[in-house]
Amino acid sequence: MNEYIQLMIDWLEDNLKDNFSLERLAGYMGYSPYYCSFKFHQATGISIRRYILLRRLYLSTEDLANDQKIIDIAFEYRYSSQEAYSRAFKTVFGVTPREFQLNQMPVQSFDKLTIYQGGGFRMNHNREREVERLKHKKGELFDQDVLNIFNGQVMYEEFKRGGLMGNSDYAPFNEAMCVHPTTATIFDNAFIQTRASGHHDSVENYRNKVIKPLHNLFEENYNYIVLWFGEDMFCQMNLLTILAYLEQSQYKGKVFLNSFREDEFKVSQTELTLGSYHSIYKEVLVHHKKPAGELLPVMYQAIELFLEMQTENNTVVKYISKNKHLPKSELLERLFEVFPTIGYGDTQYMELINKTK
Repeated sequence: MNEYIQLMIDWLEDNLKDNFSLERLAGYMGYSPYYCSFKFHQATGISIRRYILLRRLYLSTEDLANDQKIIDIAFEYRYSSQEAYSRAFKTVFGVTPREFQLNQMPVQSFDKLTIYQGGGFRMNHNREREVERLKHKKGELFDQDVLNIFNGQVMYEEFKRGGLMGNSDYAPFNEAMCVHPTTATIFDNAFIQTRASGHHDSVENYRNKVIKPLHNLFEENYNYIVLWFGEDMFCQMNLLTILAYLEQSQYKGKVFLNSFREDEFKVSQTELTLGSYHSIYKEVLVHHKKPAGELLPVMYQAIELFLEMQTENNTVVKYISKNKHLPKSELLERLFEVFPTIGYGDTQYMELINKTK
């Protein structure tokens, strides 16, 4: 069945810029339109039309970055008008194509699906080359008055061990803010107790794992803070928490986001302006409401996913329910591949599997 789904994906990719016909796909596959549609959704967690929509819009960001005319892009990807393309683009990314073109903001990637090759964090062999590119671009971020905060222990250890960021300091944020309750004030005793309880951990263990590694953030003054966070929902909710804390602590220096995909290491660097992240944090992570303020597209997309995951019958739960006949190990592997933009780890997915199966 995996090979069958991959054949469908390959056909869709070859015909992305054509008018889509489910009947034509079904004729190519030799099955009924209903069967193709059902099996695709069962294997990928989304409908065929949703897959086409997200792929077309993501590919169009490359054309926008290359300064192609928006109306030409709209017609190339089979939209009836520039206005229809702009509406779809803003619904997914939270900004208009023109705003994206002017500001070159990071977005969540939506690449061609490749069925079931295993998941997890992988940093490719070009990381030193990419860091060197960043150093030529902004060398002051490699000095002593800089703190680099990484999403998790693994990346922190790789960078610190290799001294990749020159004379700057390093700290990991070892959390999963996309699950369990939190509090409006960040990193105080109530926050620590609430988060430890959610993770079924002791306060002491939580302090040792999450709070103590951030001591430089709490105790030192830095002119620059560089935040290394992936574009998936898991990382973006962690990023939102750190940005909210910087506002809470009235940090006055400059903040840079180094955003990257988990399966490669090509960094998009953006200088961020503090001012509204704490209110967004409270709206999203505390109250589970959609924020009113403007956001980077990558965080906008992540918040949409986060709020979707708060619903009882969310996309992941539906996928688990449809595939509950699979062994847990295989189902876990599939979840990593099918939902890369969510970014859950083993622990989060196993909680859902055990709850759903």
